[in-house]
Amino acid sequence: MPTTTRAFATRAPFRLPGRFIPALLRESLEFRRFFAGQAISLVGDQVTLIALPLVAVLALDANAAEMGYLLAAQLFPSLVFSLHAGAWVDRRGHRRRTMLVADLGRAGLLASVPIAYAAGVLTFEQLYVVAFLIGTLSVFFFVSYTTLFVSLVPRERYVEGQAILNGSRALSFVGGPALGGLLVQLLSAPAALVADAVSFLASALSLGSISPAEPPTETAQRGHLAAGVRYIFGSPIVRASLFATATINFFNFVFWALFMLYVTRSLDVPAGTLGLLLGVASVGGVIGSVVTGRVSTRIGIGPAFVVGCVLFPVPLVLVPLAGGPRWVVFGCLLASEFLSGLGVMILDISAGAIKAAVVPDRLRSRVAGAYMVVNYGVRPLGALAGGWLGTAIGLRPTLWIAAVGAIAGFLWLLPSPIPRLRHLPEMDA
Repeated sequence: MPTTTRAFATRAPFRLPGRFIPALLRESLEFRRFFAGQAISLVGDQVTLIALPLVAVLALDANAAEMGYLLAAQLFPSLVFSLHAGAWVDRRGHRRRTMLVADLGRAGLLASVPIAYAAGVLTFEQLYVVAFLIGTLSVFFFVSYTTLFVSLVPRERYVEGQAILNGSRALSFVGGPALGGLLVQLLSAPAALVADAVSFLASALSLGSISPAEPPTETAQRGHLAAGVRYIFGSPIVRASLFATATINFFNFVFWALFMLYVTRSLDVPAGTLGLLLGVASVGGVIGSVVTGRVSTRIGIGPAFVVGCVLFPVPLVLVPLAGGPRWVVFGCLLASEFLSGLGVMILDISAGAIKAAVVPDRLRSRVAGAYMVVNYGVRPLGALAGGWLGTAIGLRPTLWIAAVGAIAGFLWLLPSPIPRLRHLPEMDA
């Protein structure tokens, strides 16, 4: 019996009532606990997403280059550590324990920022170090995450499981930014980070309450580190997926490095209003998580992935187009985030299900690590490029370059097998 099926079959027989609760949540106690912890943590992440840049902008008066450096510091560990982290996790095992330790470490690091601010000793150097260390722990968390997912969810329910987890991420987009903006206005940007620290503790508690049967570890020494890289470049499906998402990510982070600065300074949108707009617009992500299963059934899982890769970046053009009366600015920001959120959910759910289905169990963490080296590794490069271009040619022209570049990412998928995938592919040998 496959590991994932065995892990699912040994769940407690208790069922949650309610026709509107997804079946997987009703039937699997361990998945339900895992989902609850991640859902709380994701809300905290959204608070940090708006609060940490605003710490730099409001508390330390950051410029465009410093904003780029801060985002790059958090993302750079993906480029440096992902490959080795994946190999280490595949050899050592204990993915759940690794994720738990990462959660506790990130909670402590975030708590150090408001403590330093209250003591009057907060500096850019501390923000860079905290961002870098959080990024490093996140690498170990996410290379373990993929394997833990398939330990909790049977193969035939990968799309459902991805939709539930990404749906909670979409819901966090609704409340998280609004909560973050409100906390920044009521307390301060550093104090708002306490919410994410608490959410990491909740995630750690949920991980400590489950014990799924994980796939066996790999004991081979030769070629262990490079196995994930070899697999990706030998798989036309995973290779095309990587190139497409990495292109989108690079230009999206060129865009995101300057988004807060552009919206708050050039468009003069207050932090609280921005958080509210982002929260309301993120209903698009919730809708995307609900409809992706139907879309993939109607047009195929591969074409759904292609649609997501187009629909995610296209609405970004509305941000540099925004201007004029306040209602026009707010309308452009609202539509951009709504449609982009819809697209990214279709992209992430379909891509996550395809990779979960095709990647062999013994290689999952190494493939995840190698994938992150490129897919996440381009993010700090994009952030640095955004900071440099924003300083050199201005914020608005850089946003245009970023939007157009991200739209081109879907072209990598066209010559691959992905547009022809009607159903989940079989696992590779």
